[in-house]
Amino acid sequence: MTTTTHGAAVLVLEDGRTFRGEAYGARGRTVGEAVFCTGMTGYQETLTDPSYHRQVVVMTAPHIGNTGVNQADMESQRIWVAGYVVRDPAIRPSNWRSQGDLGEALEHAGVVGISGVDTRALTLHLRDRGAMRVGIFSGEAARASHEELLRTVTETPRMAGSALAAEVSTQEAYVVSPPEGTPTRFRVAALDLGIKGMTPALMARRGIEVHVLPSRTTSEELLALEPDGVFFSNGPGDPATAEHEVALLREVLDRRIPFFGICFGNQLLGRALGLDTYKLAFGHRGINQPVLDRTTGKVEVTSHNHGFAIAWPDGIPTDQPVDTAYGAVRCDHVALNDDVVEGLACVDVPAFSVQYHPEAAAGPHDAEYLFDRFVDLLQTSTKES
Repeated sequence: MTTTTHGAAVLVLEDGRTFRGEAYGARGRTVGEAVFCTGMTGYQETLTDPSYHRQVVVMTAPHIGNTGVNQADMESQRIWVAGYVVRDPAIRPSNWRSQGDLGEALEHAGVVGISGVDTRALTLHLRDRGAMRVGIFSGEAARASHEELLRTVTETPRMAGSALAAEVSTQEAYVVSPPEGTPTRFRVAALDLGIKGMTPALMARRGIEVHVLPSRTTSEELLALEPDGVFFSNGPGDPATAEHEVALLREVLDRRIPFFGICFGNQLLGRALGLDTYKLAFGHRGINQPVLDRTTGKVEVTSHNHGFAIAWPDGIPTDQPVDTAYGAVRCDHVALNDDVVEGLACVDVPAFSVQYHPEAAAGPHDAEYLFDRFVDLLQTSTKES
């Protein structure tokens, strides 16, 4: 199969800058927050990551779609991005694992995209001006005046202040059990805020029976499972809006149930501890972000997808602990590009979290050991009880 284009398309940023190209995927219009992803591989995992809900993803790698799409690399049941921007889509997929064409998959999912764009110039613009709202228009939608298109973009809600986890979370609880031959050692309640499929799979491989729960789960429902530990997943939206989830996490901390959080879960741990969060200028997105693990002294190449971060208190270096209502907390992971807080470790309660994605199915796998660290925490807590 070959990817076909469908005529002219136009991309309009909220500051008025415009890029023209060809329609890619579905025709029509879409709006969202423009963000760029620096991964050279793993585009299917990016597309199916629920954390990209309501975001228009600009791929910095010039050639996208070369390996097609397949069922094995899906991180969820659908494509979540609001729109997709690429420079040179593959003429046809060429890989032994391919089961379809990316452009056709986008079209089938109703995802409006644009190709033939100078993604380098667009990425530099976003890096300098910050993430902003954007629209992609093709077919009949592209025939409107520039003023109309720009008005459509600026009427779109901003990401700051948006509560989105409930829009991507599972509606019904389900269980991911350890594979055959692996004994069940622990039961973990995993709050789905936009969870990726590889996350419970990696826990299950370590003997954890994972109960994946809707984001609106109550403390009574969670505690009824009598979990050995609690996990909060990645997900989209502004952590400042997640009042229900933060209150639930404080209940977990009060009861000293071992906790592990990833990405959005890291931000919610910060807020549960009394720390603030803020929106990054253009975020971290890609699979090549260097992070220092202060616990081991190692630098890891890690996978990221976040537009918000934890604000360390003014006047306190990130290599110094801070006091919270739950005791001391350390910043034990830090981004080497910009010193962003990339992980928390509580000293007085059994809880830790990281801002990046140790489950990265597309790689790198430098940080997968964090699931072993969670198992160690569960083991220690079980012995103490």
